[in-house]
Amino acid sequence: MARSSYDAIVVGSGPNGLAAAITAAQAGLSVLVREAQHTYGGGARCAELTRPGFLHDICSAVYPLGLSSPFFRTLPLPTLGLNWVHPQAPLAHPLDDGSAVILNRCVRTTAQELGRDGAAYSRLFTPLVGRWETLQQMLLAPPAFPRHPIALARFGLVAILSARTVSLRWFKDQRARALFAGLAAHSTLPLERSISAAFGLVLAIAGHAVGWPLAGGGAQRISDALVTYLRLLGGEIELDSPVESLDQLPRSRMILLDVTPRQLIRIGAARLPDHYRSKLERYRYGPAAFKMDWALDAPIPWKAPQCALAATVHLGGTLEEIAAAERAPWRGEHAPHPFVLLVQPTLFDASRAPAGKHIAWAYCHVPNGSEFDMTERIEGQIERFAPGFRDRIISRSAMPPRKLQAYNANLVGGDFNGGVPDLRQLFTRPTARLYSTPAAGVYICSSSTPPGGGVHGMCGYFAARTALGSRRIAQQ
Repeated sequence: MARSSYDAIVVGSGPNGLAAAITAAQAGLSVLVREAQHTYGGGARCAELTRPGFLHDICSAVYPLGLSSPFFRTLPLPTLGLNWVHPQAPLAHPLDDGSAVILNRCVRTTAQELGRDGAAYSRLFTPLVGRWETLQQMLLAPPAFPRHPIALARFGLVAILSARTVSLRWFKDQRARALFAGLAAHSTLPLERSISAAFGLVLAIAGHAVGWPLAGGGAQRISDALVTYLRLLGGEIELDSPVESLDQLPRSRMILLDVTPRQLIRIGAARLPDHYRSKLERYRYGPAAFKMDWALDAPIPWKAPQCALAATVHLGGTLEEIAAAERAPWRGEHAPHPFVLLVQPTLFDASRAPAGKHIAWAYCHVPNGSEFDMTERIEGQIERFAPGFRDRIISRSAMPPRKLQAYNANLVGGDFNGGVPDLRQLFTRPTARLYSTPAAGVYICSSSTPPGGGVHGMCGYFAARTALGSRRIAQQ
């Protein structure tokens, strides 16, 4: 049974909420985590979505930023059951001619696949990959004056551009342009939008520097390890405990909310002044995901055999096609040929399905709150690059935006980034206050704060550090 008071209460048990709780517990505080659902983990959970014995990642599936996370790397997660599984290559991008571009761990090997664009690719990425340790410390953090301005400037001069501009300026041929476009499309921004290139750069650099690993046994293993460590520190967690108002919570010195602005307005209404609520109401949510899972009786039959080297496969063809697909949701449209991000975990982790069987995971971007069924279009894109895919389907599960939000209230309208990650909102999320709110002792620690979306825990870590710093100041 929960106590009547705690030093810190965290609402929400996603990776950021758990990171905030662990950070507070490491400081010697008594901590309670409240979770609305019957399982913990937020965007890092698993379930048998298709048939018994087929274990699917409900939201996130591949973790370059989880492996890179400066906070996660301080925790003994491998000793608590978290095993990172590395495919032979981080990424494959098939093309209509039956070939595929492979993002290898080695920059030189990747460049060799890009013909006359190989030299340009090496010039762009070799120095950045060499500075990844420095860059990740700055990029996975709230805005601040850089400790290594030269390293950040080399990155920033390219990152500030649109992905389309970088693709056309740096590369001459379809293969390199398509590879970079697919990487940048993870942003959900139109590829013509400023800073969309930053997402392509970060994901490519991380792929070369640390890889794009899976969590062995599924996403739930990340959450299990974090919760186990929190409990070793004395922290508590309550499931099936939705919070409709801050007044429902036990007494505490600080409250850390792993929620987005929309939920913060609702549960914090009595404590938030009108001017702050108005700012939260202006916060913008971005395109949504239409997500699918399949139970398969055999591996996906790719036309390009190299696709079996990677857990992650980008399905979208050329730069022009990907750009058109990513513009569509911003116009309220559904791309006839969507850019599909697909993961095939069981090629590298057989524990996720019965012997000889497989699973696949995929999503595309759609307008926020869309009700349109993208099943045929997603499967059509897979079939385009893997003829016979549909013949291998045993069962399928579709999660449109409304089901994603029902599963996790932070996925507002199906937006899995916690809000639009453009220049206006990337560095001042959700307001210029960042993690702090005008309500005494109340902080926000979700992906709606810097550094934004992804399973890395850094939003929760920095929110907790902010709260701990304010508490020390108040006690002086």
